Amino acid sequence: MRTSLALTALVATAALTLTACGGGGSGSEADAGPPRPGGDLIFAVSSDQGCVDPQQVQSNDSIYSLRQIVDSLTDQDPRTGAIVPWLATSWSSNATATEWSFTLRPGATFSDGTPVDANAVKANFDRVPSLGARGTLPKGYLAGYQGTTVTSPTQFTVRFAQPNVQFLQGTSTHSLGLLSPASVAKTDDQRCAGVVGSGPFVLQSYVKNQNTVLVKRPGYSWGSSLFSHPGEAYLDRAEFRVVPESGVRTGSLQSGEVDAIASIGPQDEQPLQGAGDALPSRANPGIPFGISFNLSNPLVADQAVRDAVSLGINRPELVSAVFTSQTKAATSPLASTTPTYADQSALLGFDPARANTELDADGWVRGPDGIRTKGGQRLTIPLAFAQNLSTVKPAVELLQQQLRGVGIDLQLQEKQISDVALISQSGQFTALWGNLTRADPDILRAQYWSGGANYYRFPPGPLDALLLGQAAAVDPARRAQISAQAQQVIASQHLVVPVVELTTTLGVGPNAHDVAFDASARVQLHDTWKSAS
Repeated sequence: MRTSLALTALVATAALTLTACGGGGSGSEADAGPPRPGGDLIFAVSSDQGCVDPQQVQSNDSIYSLRQIVDSLTDQDPRTGAIVPWLATSWSSNATATEWSFTLRPGATFSDGTPVDANAVKANFDRVPSLGARGTLPKGYLAGYQGTTVTSPTQFTVRFAQPNVQFLQGTSTHSLGLLSPASVAKTDDQRCAGVVGSGPFVLQSYVKNQNTVLVKRPGYSWGSSLFSHPGEAYLDRAEFRVVPESGVRTGSLQSGEVDAIASIGPQDEQPLQGAGDALPSRANPGIPFGISFNLSNPLVADQAVRDAVSLGINRPELVSAVFTSQTKAATSPLASTTPTYADQSALLGFDPARANTELDADGWVRGPDGIRTKGGQRLTIPLAFAQNLSTVKPAVELLQQQLRGVGIDLQLQEKQISDVALISQSGQFTALWGNLTRADPDILRAQYWSGGANYYRFPPGPLDALLLGQAAAVDPARRAQISAQAQQVIASQHLVVPVVELTTTLGVGPNAHDVAFDASARVQLHDTWKSAS
């Protein structure tokens, strides 16, 4: 087996495009003194995906809490992109990245007392392929999984049918965070009601659409090498409250009722800064917020229609009107903080004149109300979205106005965040609004390869070879080249329409300190602490 230094170098080299991690905590860190144990943190989020299994959640608001209850084999440095030890102390791959061997640190346990050993890892990985629609992310990381061979309590080898370069970064994510064998054995729905991990916090209670309560794990001593202190977390308790209204979240932070809030809107920035609250931020890597089509639907299978949708969107206007000042317009199918990002902004410009020309040539004629028709069919595109962030509804409402200018009737369909995975799996949609966070370009293969889950019904074609090629390319430069080609194909055909990069901006009160971002712009609370009121 060959060491994985080349693959770690790939991540580190490509991650030079990553922005520096935003600072956490309050605006008065210098006066807070040294960290102190104890205290409760109350964190207000805007939504709840309806599940507390980290392997089955994709919504940031749910991940914020659930990241705290599981450990991962590795961690990813948010500043350099390098993969570093966590539960695994070392790892290696063969020359083709079809086999990965790991050595675990001894002594880690799940909160039910069972050991975090090689058999537990095998149980987790063996179960992932049978997860349902909510398990899209971990199934993508284990694409081509052929099994795990245990050679000792601390050593095991994971085998794949084809080269799987991205797997190493996948081991750093919450989606492959390890659960106790007893939790693994439950049904998907049972796991959504409660699971056991080995993380620095334990799930104490969960009430759907109300709150998730975590308590400190006594005796925890196997944290990530990126944690700033060893041993147990500082906080005694962390409560994540679901507060859908942005103004209520902001008011609760200003009044001191909560210590931190997610999903900051542009109207919140100045009042919070004026009150002395910190606004740490980090741009999310992965797939930007945008429109993904069901390409089996004849309406949006028509490239002229997809072209017009993209050309009719004024991205800078939308960003300035709806999002915080740190937010950027999307310039590629990958966010600019993703390793191997390649700028495709020349293919994603605002050009309503060209949109009108393409639709005219395609036979779409404007009606009396300005909406186009063709053969008696209105150019109506239903767009399903979930209000899991306060900026989502204003964003899609502005998109609706913009696209009406080129004769497209964008019909907005609000859904529950818990239903989105089932809707995409069913195929009963024309277009979906959303994003997906991951600090690795393989997120494109996981979403758009016609031989995978393929919820967007991509037809087989040249894109497949590119998506599989980047997953097999061990050489960093070659992988970046192939990834750039894939981004160009997706953007030039407008197979999806990227609109805006998600930037995670939090509001953090003066008594909360070191609320840190991980590489995927989710929070890590092991080092977070509270000062006296």
